[in-house]
Amino acid sequence: MKTTDTPPVAAADLVPVSKASVPAGKKEKSSEGSVLNVFSHGVLIIWAILVVMPLLWAVMASFKTDDSILSTPWALPDKLHFENWSRAWSQAHMSDYFFNTIVVVGGSLIGTLLLGSMAAYVLARFDFPGNRFLYFLFIGGMSFPIILALVPLFFVMNNMGLLNTVHGLILVYIAYSLPFTVFFLTSFFRTLPTSVAEAAMLDGASHTRTFFQVMLPMAKPGLISVGIFNFLGQWNQYMLPTVLNTEPDHRVLSQGLVELATSQGYKGDWSGLFAGLVMAMLPVLAAYIVFQRQVVAGLTAGAVK
Repeated sequence: MKTTDTPPVAAADLVPVSKASVPAGKKEKSSEGSVLNVFSHGVLIIWAILVVMPLLWAVMASFKTDDSILSTPWALPDKLHFENWSRAWSQAHMSDYFFNTIVVVGGSLIGTLLLGSMAAYVLARFDFPGNRFLYFLFIGGMSFPIILALVPLFFVMNNMGLLNTVHGLILVYIAYSLPFTVFFLTSFFRTLPTSVAEAAMLDGASHTRTFFQVMLPMAKPGLISVGIFNFLGQWNQYMLPTVLNTEPDHRVLSQGLVELATSQGYKGDWSGLFAGLVMAMLPVLAAYIVFQRQVVAGLTAGAVK
């Protein structure tokens, strides 16, 4: 068997590639990209400082005394004054406001996701007369300012006997959050494959069973994303409970914080006020930290079909 040897390559034939042989266009693009990266990272760092610093300052002030907050606002606390938190929790009735907020937001969040997902699934999967009209009607609800509906909503709630009640406030929160929920989930349900639902129907599953056991689990990223957005909006809601929930025993956290700030008068219990503020912020921060990956996954999944 005959083999052929590869002829050796002469050293003179090897041409070294130097940095000078790189095209000028690539150099310009790389330099522009590096400048853009430095600029974008700088903007993000500045934005992070503007967002994080007030939060850290509020947490730090919640463990300080009133004198140290006013005299040395940027200094670290000499020791952790947990009595500020206990005073805000018991004397300022933050525990009652916290419980009322959990009940209202929990009930409205469950109702919003349930009703919104059912309406979005029908609008995304079934063609019937008036489909587009109902869809644009929900979108129109997003552009309607809630402040214009406060006066008629007050009289409607009063006539129905739902004023100053927890379940009445839950219904209002659901109606307030449904337009965005239906808009978001309709686009998400359209991206889900129809073959899975058709296979379930061929196996004898009803529309209800197909929705709850097949399509709803597939829409979990979208449900988590829109659930986080609704949770943030409902937890921080102030205008609706102020108008529709004037009973002191049914006040939510936003009303409690305002009451704590205005009832101080000349006493100046700033440490207790900051402790109550941090209490109201912690659930929101915890929810976003735990579900941040699901939120990003839900937003990107709805954009790619």
